Parts: sequence; structure tokens; C-alpha cells
Amino acid sequence: MSVQTSEKPYRCPKCLKDFSDQCDLVTHMRTHKGQKPHQCLECVKGFLEEDDLINHMKSHEEDKRYQCNICLKDFTQKPNLETHLKSHTKKKPFHCSICLKDFIKKSNLVTHMRTHTGEKPYQCSVCQKTFAQQGNLITHRKIHTGERPHQCPECHKDFTEKNYLIIHMRSHTGEKPYQCTECTKGFSKKSILVTHMRIHTGEKPYQCSVCTKDFKQKNELIQHMRIHTGEKPFQCEVCLKEFSQKNNLDIHMRTHTGAKPYQCTVCLKEFSQKNNLAIHMITHTREKPHHCSVCGKDFKRQSDLARHTKTHKEETLSELRVCKERLTKTNQ
Repeated sequence: MSVQTSEKPYRCPKCLKDFSDQCDLVTHMRTHKGQKPHQCLECVKGFLEEDDLINHMKSHEEDKRYQCNICLKDFTQKPNLETHLKSHTKKKPFHCSICLKDFIKKSNLVTHMRTHTGEKPYQCSVCQKTFAQQGNLITHRKIHTGERPHQCPECHKDFTEKNYLIIHMRSHTGEKPYQCTECTKGFSKKSILVTHMRIHTGEKPYQCSVCTKDFKQKNELIQHMRIHTGEKPFQCEVCLKEFSQKNNLDIHMRTHTGAKPYQCTVCLKEFSQKNNLAIHMITHTREKPHHCSVCGKDFKRQSDLARHTKTHKEETLSELRVCKERLTKTNQ
């Protein structure tokens, strides 16, 4: 029986082998679970460690007989080159029979069809959560193992996937490789660009099944649905008050903590809410952005304009009463 020492404080619960580093234990545990998270893009072979994958990839580099005559990218197998060439011709021979979306590869169509069928064939053996794509399951498993092998060299934040690190690095470099073709605004993530483009196209692909209201973003629909369901998933741990949106809980928590994160740059007065700071700033700029469409009078606050608008309604009602009285007298 092995004796656990302070030099090797991490012990495998399966075979009782000890390790000095937690990451080594995480890697070792995969031998028991059969996990091989590092997959070769060429032959789909899996490996326990990233270094083993890197060494394996060299065997493909030595045997790449098929080259793309457009971008000069090399391939070990002819079918892979043929699939790649479609990315240049923009030929997409595989069509979704439901939404008519086209795909270069049949495997991409198969994965896409699951968005319509709801099929999730890949299941986590730990928590039984299911996924539509195998890659998403591989990423999810790292939540249980605690593995985060990709570290940012700037702030040392760790990530489960290399592409997450690449996206994160743009917060340090300021790189925005995805550009809007309409207004040339740049974005760090493609998904943000896709959402932004809906401002120009007016597209609202997410529809409420109850009232048929449309939304640009999925999270907007999720928040809206809580109006119908009454769901309030965010609870204050101090007073147990519940909220339908997390940002409302964050604002509420400031009533307990006293936090005032928004500060006036002129007089340094602090506020718990951003909109209160915006209203306060008007006292310095003397701006009156709220305009009465009836008499043209301007106001600092929306509430002042609303109060003022009522005076016009009262004037209108008063004028109507006078007119009615005159008509009554005339008819008599």
C-alpha cells in the first residue's frame, strides 16, 4: 500500500497512485475513464495529452501528397482535399430540407439537422447531460475533471479550449478580425458580428411561441418568456427576493452592499445605477433632451415631460367641455 506524502498530495482514487501536481492527476484519471480529448483533425485519432497529438501530427506533415492549387494547403487524403476545394468554389451540395440552408460537408448537415430534431446523441457519463455535437461533450467533460490546459500569457487565466484562449487574447491585443460590411465596425467574435448585422437587416429570428413577438437575440427571447411563465430564477441571498433578470439582481444587491460603481467625472458624486448618473450629468451640461411635441418645451427628465404632457390633455378636455356647452346652447 502506497503512503501519501506531502511531496505527492494528489492521489488517484482508482489505483491509489500519488502525484505532486493536480494537473498530472487529471491527465492520469483519463487512463481510467478512457478519455482522449486531444483529437487529430486529419485522421480523428484521439490522445491523452496535447504533446502526444503534436508529435502525431508530424507523421501527417511528412505524408501530405495532396495540395490545394489555390491556397497551397496540404492534405494526406484526396477526399479531404476535395471537401476543402468546395470552400473556394462556395459550392454547397448538401441542403437542409426544413430551412433550406446549404452545407459543404454532409457531416455538417447531419449536425445541423439536430437543431430541428432536438437530437442529442452524446451523453456525459458523469452528469448525464446530453449534447448534439461530440466536440461540445469533450469540452463539457473538462468541467468535471477541472482541466484547463490553455493559459493566457498576459493575465494567466486558464481555459478548457484553445479557441477560447484565442478569443480571450483579443481582449489584450484589441484585435477585431470580424468586420461589418455595412458600417465597418469591428468585432472580436464572429457571433457578435452575426448579432450586430441584424441591426442593418432588421432580422429577428427568435419568436415567442405565446405572443409571437420577435427578437434579434436568443437571450432576449429567454428573458421575455419569463413574462409569460412568471419564472424568477435569480434570488437575493440576503433577503431572498427573486428576479427574472440577473442585472436586476445585481442592481438590487447594491441596496445591501451600498456599492455605487458609477461616478460623476465632474463632481465625483457616486451612484448605484447607471441611469441615475446619466440623469445627474444633465445638471452639469444643462441639457434638456426630452421634447414636448405639442408646445416645443424641453425638459431634463422624462418624468418631467410626462407630467407636463398631462397639462395638454387637461387643456384639451377643458376645450372639449366648452365646445360641448356651446353646442348645447345653440341647439336649445
